Amino acid sequence: MHPLLALCFAAPVLAVLCWKDCRSRTLPNAWNMALVLVSFAVRFAGEGVGGMLDGAFGGLVCGAFLLLPFLMRSAGGGDVKMLFACGVLAGFRLCVAELLFVSVIGLAVAVFMMLSRRVSLARVKHGFRCVFDWRYDRRAGRSALPPVSDERVRVPFGIAIALGTAATLAYAAYLRASP
Repeated sequence: MHPLLALCFAAPVLAVLCWKDCRSRTLPNAWNMALVLVSFAVRFAGEGVGGMLDGAFGGLVCGAFLLLPFLMRSAGGGDVKMLFACGVLAGFRLCVAELLFVSVIGLAVAVFMMLSRRVSLARVKHGFRCVFDWRYDRRAGRSALPPVSDERVRVPFGIAIALGTAATLAYAAYLRASP
């Protein structure tokens, strides 16, 4: 199946996930499961069982990319599931491009949100001071941080995952069209 056609099938679910992530900083399991089902259906329609296996391997690689940040509590479980579903959509051959596009767009979203003061820089400053300033009182600095439940602490990474997936599928279409 053509990558842009695959994007057309997944775009409504990606849009809803982005909207939910922006509004409540959550990526609901029902919508993530819908994206997984759409992704596997698109892979099966385009390439059959081989395409589904390729998508499963791509999903595992992409999901594993966020596993360590998830274990360190800097990424949510919804982000891992959404990246898995988008990895299924992109497939194993494009999983490195998927991760590259998602990372670059995620960095751009985070920088934009920091510059527009929609995300607090307190945790970033604390992290840098813990690493680079040996005189810094870590315990006092940690007590002055905003609570983790505060909305200004979290960046909605679902936006980066959705835009990175769109960029990956557009890149796949470009590769397919070029001689």
